[in-house]
Amino acid sequence: MKIYIGNVSYNTTEDQIRQAFENFGETTSVNMITDRDSGRPKGFGFVEMTSDEEGQAAIDGLNGTDFDGRTIKVNVARPRTEGGGGRGGGGGRGRY
Repeated sequence: MKIYIGNVSYNTTEDQIRQAFENFGETTSVNMITDRDSGRPKGFGFVEMTSDEEGQAAIDGLNGTDFDGRTIKVNVARPRTEGGGGRGGGGGRGRY
């Protein structure tokens, strides 16, 4: 199960996240997202756990709790939507 973790302190390490999730079951990966240009943490990431049951237990046990001084959000990761984000359309050349 892939899990989203948000509102994470910028000082929190992937090892700290892994330790917290391993209280609920086997954690296969932890990936905290960083800014591509600066390398600074963005305050969210993803955790993968081997089973849905263990993942749900981690969500139930950690969501809304204080972690490293922040109230974290933990829920099932939603698949990334295709497209989105881009630039808005443009119209015409500005003549009236």
